[in-house]
Amino acid sequence: MRKVTRYPVEGPNALWQIYKTVSPWKGVKNFICIQAARYCPILPLKNWIYRHLLGMKVGEHTAFGLMVMVDVFFPEKISIGNNSIIGYNTTILAHEYLIHEYRLGEVKIGDHVLIGANTTILPGVTIGDGAVVAAGAVVHKDVAAGAFVGGNPLREMKRSEDTDVSEAFQAQTSQMVGK
Repeated sequence: MRKVTRYPVEGPNALWQIYKTVSPWKGVKNFICIQAARYCPILPLKNWIYRHLLGMKVGEHTAFGLMVMVDVFFPEKISIGNNSIIGYNTTILAHEYLIHEYRLGEVKIGDHVLIGANTTILPGVTIGDGAVVAAGAVVHKDVAAGAFVGGNPLREMKRSEDTDVSEAFQAQTSQMVGK
């Protein structure tokens, strides 16, 4: 179960009421900063933008691939540990605007986590240390430390308690492509 706080709304759908929850100027500033970071090839500069301009908690040596899209309205609710990789074109959301409510939830990604390309991470989830998320997954629930997960719906493929994370990822990737 995701850890989100629900806020009911009356009248038009919650997205039409967004500027009752977030300043439009914050949205514009964050959008510009995120777009700059998405295309920036310099990893330390990307991390500086995320930490200092967007208020995210980003650990040392964490790497964001090209085109990663973090939450525009609530990036400060995202934290990522040390030495993790967020793959190409991944989306990390800390909000959901629905018809009759909106939901907010922190996203916590641990140390030494590998997130494959084109993954979507929904609000309110925790991804434990050393976890590997396969490319294209939709992370809609917590991921245990050391787990290898993938798919939509998300399912555990293997847990590696005694194996180095990179070895586990290489083994699982080889198995998935039939090598």
